[in-house]
Amino acid sequence: MSSAAAAQPLPAVLVGAHGHGRRHLANLHRLSGQGRVRLVGVCDLTPLTADELDGFGPVAQSDDFADLLAVTGARIAVICTPIPTHADLALTAARHGVHLLVEKPPAPSYAEFRRMADGIEAAGVACTIGFQSLGSHALAAIRGLLADGAIGTPTGIGAAGAWVRDEAYFRRAPWAGRRRINGTDVLDGVLTNPLAHAVATALALDGSTTAEDIAQVETELCRAHAIESDDTSCVRVTTARGSRVTVAATLCAETAAEPYVVVHGTRGRITFWYKQDRVLVQRPGRVPEETVHGRTDLLENLLAHLTHGTPLLVPPAATGAFMRVLEAIRRSPDPVALPPDAWRSAPGITEGAARGTLRRVVPGIDGLVAASAESLSLYSELGARWALPQEVRPG
Repeated sequence: MSSAAAAQPLPAVLVGAHGHGRRHLANLHRLSGQGRVRLVGVCDLTPLTADELDGFGPVAQSDDFADLLAVTGARIAVICTPIPTHADLALTAARHGVHLLVEKPPAPSYAEFRRMADGIEAAGVACTIGFQSLGSHALAAIRGLLADGAIGTPTGIGAAGAWVRDEAYFRRAPWAGRRRINGTDVLDGVLTNPLAHAVATALALDGSTTAEDIAQVETELCRAHAIESDDTSCVRVTTARGSRVTVAATLCAETAAEPYVVVHGTRGRITFWYKQDRVLVQRPGRVPEETVHGRTDLLENLLAHLTHGTPLLVPPAATGAFMRVLEAIRRSPDPVALPPDAWRSAPGITEGAARGTLRRVVPGIDGLVAASAESLSLYSELGARWALPQEVRPG
């Protein structure tokens, strides 16, 4: 691209402007103010108001994505829509020669992921997947520490996510908390959507990012809420080279906590709170060292790729391992409903929700999540009476 062309803001469309899409709208507004991108279209069933589009200039709106692309001449599309729609929308953009940022998870099955990724590659367009934690500069710093032998030989990686969500959260959309709708995969579970970053980040720190890196996945999927999908689950991944990665997560924590990934070594450990870009190195006989790192926004990375050839941080191939884990979860039996005496009701927390909204808390789950990350164990191995033996599936 010529320097003159590179200096022009790239025209972009946002697909899915409500819910999480509002974060992308705010990011587009920020980058628009820097002269790097120009929002030319919004595709949503519910159009945005003039107030919501204030500061953007003229913006076309339509619920017909293909027509919107043709009318606006967009170069970039940001897709933040229900999980089952990602592949078709991405392929529509690819056929128009439009480059992409697709929200995580990229697809609700490995087959859909391959259909999307192969179509994007054949079209020759660029695509990044919205695992924003993989834009953290802490990853490179941790890899450098590991390469230098800072904690000796790595012995495994554990991730922990203890979050709080209430019944209103599972009513946020028709697909919320669903595994499938009318035979179509959705996979809106704790490990595949809200805490998917924990899975992807742990795999990235292990150096296992492609589909071929996964050998086996053990799953334990449970639910306390009256939903179809899982809200309290864990997985253990064995990679092709024999390393182990566990992820334990819940939306039924007693107290919400920052999710983290811990790399265990023969001479210490490294803990990474990935939402905060914060790293703690602990080694016997030495003072703990804490650092906070910067982060590259993934849309900015896509813009830099298109204008200057900067490598993409999260191309589809770099999420193949995550998709193998998602596929193992998809193929596992439906989540087990926890018995009534394994959870208790508590007041809800969703702002604006109706008075009386409740959430379900699994007593002791906060400690189990942390113990899993510490010991690389599954819930059943930690003595959780409600956890059934794991489902083991090849990668």
